Amino acid sequence: MAFDGITVANIAKELNDCLKGGRIYKIAQPESDELLITIKNNGSQYRLLLSADASLPLIYLTDKNKPSPMTAPVFCMLLRKHLQNARILDITQPGLERIIRIHMEHLNEMGDLCAKTLVIEIMGKHSNIIFCNEEDVIIDSIKHISGMVSSVREVLPGRKYFIPQTQNKSNPLELVETADLSGLNLDLIHNKQDFMDKFPLIPQPSYKALYTTFTGLSPIMAQEICYRADVDGDMPANALDETALEHIYVNLSSMMEKIKNGSFEPNIVYDNNTPIEFAAVPLSIYSGKNNTRFSTISEVLEHYYEEKNTITRIRQKSADLRKIVQTALERNVKKYDLQLKQIKDTEKRDKYRIYGELLNTYGYNVEPGAKSMQALNYYTNENITIPLDETLTASENAKKYFDKYGKLKRTYEALSELTVEVKEEIEHLESISTALDIALQEEDLVQIKEELIESGYIRRRGGGKKAKITSKPFHYISSDGFHMYVGKNNYQNDELTFKFATGNDWWFHAKQKPGSHVIVKSEGKELPDTTFEEAARLAAYYSKGREQEKVEIDYLKKKDVKKPNGAKPGFVVYYTNYSMMIDSDISGLTQIT
Repeated sequence: MAFDGITVANIAKELNDCLKGGRIYKIAQPESDELLITIKNNGSQYRLLLSADASLPLIYLTDKNKPSPMTAPVFCMLLRKHLQNARILDITQPGLERIIRIHMEHLNEMGDLCAKTLVIEIMGKHSNIIFCNEEDVIIDSIKHISGMVSSVREVLPGRKYFIPQTQNKSNPLELVETADLSGLNLDLIHNKQDFMDKFPLIPQPSYKALYTTFTGLSPIMAQEICYRADVDGDMPANALDETALEHIYVNLSSMMEKIKNGSFEPNIVYDNNTPIEFAAVPLSIYSGKNNTRFSTISEVLEHYYEEKNTITRIRQKSADLRKIVQTALERNVKKYDLQLKQIKDTEKRDKYRIYGELLNTYGYNVEPGAKSMQALNYYTNENITIPLDETLTASENAKKYFDKYGKLKRTYEALSELTVEVKEEIEHLESISTALDIALQEEDLVQIKEELIESGYIRRRGGGKKAKITSKPFHYISSDGFHMYVGKNNYQNDELTFKFATGNDWWFHAKQKPGSHVIVKSEGKELPDTTFEEAARLAAYYSKGREQEKVEIDYLKKKDVKKPNGAKPGFVVYYTNYSMMIDSDISGLTQIT
């Protein structure tokens, strides 16, 4: 994630555009490390979310409200006392640090005008929200940091606020062609000549040298600069020639110039429908992915983390089900491997039968006490050597071999049936695992849990009543206007294929892979090629093969799909079908919610 100084610069600009001159109307503290401030400005009302959460620090404007505790925390009460109806003078970002300072003025109890600053530090586990007076002395903070916690800086009431200089980095916003170096740290990079002289001395990959040398650059943004400069970011900085150095400097300077001018293009990069990155500037490094632009960085942050949180939350909710499925799957795979090994051991059964037959045929020539016998195998016309137990007669040896043959034959027949059952159970469990990967909401998990209960993997609780099912299949519209439906689990697959679809509707499924049944309602019309391809992409995406570059998809009329008697949910057979190889990119498809 590119929550770096550039993203913070975009946030600072947006907040200035919306909030500068506005007055604070409400202050709430929904969580122990989070503030929700309502501001009125120019006839509009804004909600500013500030979070110092160690795992997900954030600051953005939102339309959504959050419930607050009945009793406001001490820090919230303090802010209300000082900042209720305060006017926002300015919002600044020091350098390209991940810090925003909200400068405000208000009237104190005596009616005198006072200045205050609310500092928001977006620094991972060191994130904080700090309230300071006009002399930058800390009044209070949402997190208290004592000297026992941090040797770099204490964040406590009465202490002087300062930005911790934990890393000796250059400010890329100050890069100029020439500069007066008097009074500046000569170890840092201040201009182009500094860059050309000092950057090649760094024995690190070029992209890493960028983000460790300059403030506010994330690894992904450093890679972006190298990509724009047509330089391999993994090449060491001390191996770059002068042309490559020049290109990196030009692209870095160009990006900084746009930031100083407030020229931002907030966007989210999607891999199919999954958000993988966001930024305040275009990410050409992801040119092959779907890049969605937004009007504000607040929209980007809200969309990105909301979608990410949805995936994270459903993963947490499904953890118990995943463990049950994975345990059962591992047990069945071990059982299946053992059975295959045992079947392989039965392959020599016919050899023992032939030994017995040849002994019955030629055994009269065997002398007592012989350890082997040479005989012509009349099945292959080859001479073979038959090992013998010298304590037994030829007929007794023949009986011994026939007994071995009979035992191995019975084992083979029993295992042949068992392996089919275990293989079907493995496929069933893999299909449930894929359904858990597809699930996006809690109601999707209810139906999967019901299947595990009916399959005997989970005991039903609460008097044996079935859970209420509210989950519905995914619904898409093809480019040509045809309705396409995707089952989220095995029960929905059966429902779609055998109850919802009619005979001339089209059925799609990933070949020999667990995944969703996709139904295209033909409405008695002939499907265009585009709709066939889009339905196939859906079948590829909602299958175990979604990460592959291409997936083979089988498709046929629904009337040719059959379900064997007693088959497990979602299992079907068909004998005539078409196939196509297709990618799993469904980013261009329209989903009906």
